[in-house]
Amino acid sequence: MSRYHVKCMNALKRLRTDKDGVVSFEYVMLAACMVGAVSAALGTGANGNVANVLTSGVGAISAAISAAVGS
Repeated sequence: MSRYHVKCMNALKRLRTDKDGVVSFEYVMLAACMVGAVSAALGTGANGNVANVLTSGVGAISAAISAAVGS
């Protein structure tokens, strides 16, 4: 157990001093924030705000095309 603790601590020390590791961690954090923002905007299910707007928009376009073809 102590051996794994030492390896973990050494890895964390290398990550703290490694500039590339810090940049990689920042990219991971940025990606997590972007996923959160997109899921908040789109909703997590089929009843999200954007899904409702798109559904009604497609319905309106379909109705307009049907009316134009029918006349």
